[in-house]
Amino acid sequence: MISLLLSSAFAFVLVIFATPVAIAFLGRRNIGQFIQSEVEGHMHKQGVPTMGGIVVVIGAVVGYLLAHFKVFTLGEGFGFASQEMSVKALLALFALVGMAFIGFADDFAKFARKRNEGLSKRWKFGGQLLIAATFAWGAAEAGVSTELSFARPLGIDLGPVLFFGLVLFMLTATANGVNLTDGLDGLVAGSSALVFGSYVLIAFWQSRDSAGFYEVEGALDLAVFAAAVLGAALAFLWWNAAPAKIIMGDTGSHALGGAMAAMALLTNTQLLLVVIGGLYVMETVSVILQVISFRGFGKRMFLMAPIHHHFELKGWPETTVIIRFWILTGIMVAIGVGLFYGDWVSGPGSLGQ
Repeated sequence: MISLLLSSAFAFVLVIFATPVAIAFLGRRNIGQFIQSEVEGHMHKQGVPTMGGIVVVIGAVVGYLLAHFKVFTLGEGFGFASQEMSVKALLALFALVGMAFIGFADDFAKFARKRNEGLSKRWKFGGQLLIAATFAWGAAEAGVSTELSFARPLGIDLGPVLFFGLVLFMLTATANGVNLTDGLDGLVAGSSALVFGSYVLIAFWQSRDSAGFYEVEGALDLAVFAAAVLGAALAFLWWNAAPAKIIMGDTGSHALGGAMAAMALLTNTQLLLVVIGGLYVMETVSVILQVISFRGFGKRMFLMAPIHHHFELKGWPETTVIIRFWILTGIMVAIGVGLFYGDWVSGPGSLGQ
């Protein structure tokens, strides 16, 4: 439990103080956001420092690493000691950093071209697939279960080939879904903090499963990782809340999306991510429906997609959209955690038996 608190606290403190430094650094170099002209009411964000996701990623990584070192042990006094890092938590760390690298390349391309066009779809998707494929290989080597799971395994073993495809789909889809959602100040930072908070609980509960029914090797270390991302996201939200002083950019949204998918895969709760990350599913589906409607029928289903822009064009203030979407995320997270906890306490060998 102490390692969870330390991980989150270290990440929070680092990001809360490092972000103003990043704002000044990026501002001096004119590394700012480029706004699409068709997005009404957002032109005031033109030039706001972007690529802030770098701070989130660094904060989460450092917070996670520092939580594994001790300089004082209760009953033993002062003395340096380190705890072993689990392979699965390192895989989650790889997903965070790897997807952040793809997002950074996209952000840097926008800055270099001085317009809101980053990497081509081929290069961007290819990079995402490369990170996802490497993660899938690592998951296979680490012995991650290939069974399809919700709150618990469903008894459907996908086998190595289908599981490999599931990993590719989940990492790329979640990274892109979170990226689509990142269109309003603080929307992704706030919602992702809720999502990672849920995975702190889920992984911690899994580490307490004495019967082994929900056993996930390295679950406690996964909880430490999720706590670090939670702390980093909350601290970044301090500066990213409307009106944003800094924007996380594709660097941050890709990193957070990749880490979410990694947590779902590594905690064997792949299908539960659809509930917990319901906001990102809704945003992605709105884009898909808009494309189908326009290309198939010549009409737009929404005033603009992703759906958060639809509500803006309906006259909702940006802060109203953000807060209501946070509320929706909170509801979905509560449902997801409730489903997992309800299954856990009623399962064999649980604390509720």
